[in-house]
Amino acid sequence: MCESIPAMILGTGRAVPDKILTNHDLEKIVDTSDQWIKERSGIERRHILEDGKTNSDLASLASQRALEDAGVKPEELDFIIVATITPDYTFPSTAAQIQAKIGAVNAAAFDISAACSGFIYGLSIADSLIKAELANRVLVIGSEMLSRITDWEDRSTCVLFGDGSGAAVLGPAEGNRGILSSYIKSDGKLGNLLIMPGGGATHPATHETVDKRMHYIKMEGREVFKHAVRAMRDAALHALDLAGITSEELDLLIPHQANVRIIDAIASRLKLPDEKVYINIQEYGNTSAASIPLALDEARRTGKLKQGDLCLLVAFGGGFTWGSALIRM
Repeated sequence: MCESIPAMILGTGRAVPDKILTNHDLEKIVDTSDQWIKERSGIERRHILEDGKTNSDLASLASQRALEDAGVKPEELDFIIVATITPDYTFPSTAAQIQAKIGAVNAAAFDISAACSGFIYGLSIADSLIKAELANRVLVIGSEMLSRITDWEDRSTCVLFGDGSGAAVLGPAEGNRGILSSYIKSDGKLGNLLIMPGGGATHPATHETVDKRMHYIKMEGREVFKHAVRAMRDAALHALDLAGITSEELDLLIPHQANVRIIDAIASRLKLPDEKVYINIQEYGNTSAASIPLALDEARRTGKLKQGDLCLLVAFGGGFTWGSALIRM
């Protein structure tokens, strides 16, 4: 029986809105300060999508850049997988919207909802499809418009989130490159700690749900922090163990950009020096599923991540969900 061939990343792309909201801008909106935000999160600014633009608009631009980088035509795509908690519509899927906008006429398209871990979930699905020889070219996108579900009157959450999109094109691996291991997990018992209660079938939109501000992100920050550190550490170690790799062999860790203190805690547990940890939270804030693909593309295009490097991706998000992927670039 032939050994299955894993997926490798052929190209990446990213797109962020032009509009920037700084910490100083937020000082005029809520009771906060630039120093308070930076000390507790590491965030200095975030990008906000302008009115009239949609998630699929930004994701289509990121996708086109990834396809160009990979040298792949839209009609060559077999699947489009979009990780998002801020879809254009409840249905049809944002993936289907992107398919139409980029001309990927031969692709099956669907969304997945795994919050900040969504891109890693998407990579795991794409890897499985390629290993099973059910696909040759898969586009995986993490894209979020969190500004649309952020409560700009809640000082504890509105300072954290931003908008952005990142994409990767995957195909069968060559040589020793590719996804060496991936690991995804969840725990639905803790879902109430990070949730948007309104808008679904449980609490559809009514005057009451709007008045109660139920259509915005609600988060128990301290509890989420504790679970995030533990879960991301375990996921990182699990991916390394599956591949028989030690943390010392890593060239770069790209963690979900939620909070610089969480990132520092993970890096410390893996005994990684600062130069092996990619951080861009200061520029974008927490962009949920877009966080890792944004950082991945940025790291590749700035030369921080090169072909042949060992890169570990790790994330944690609402659900709770968490996951990791170890990649030889």
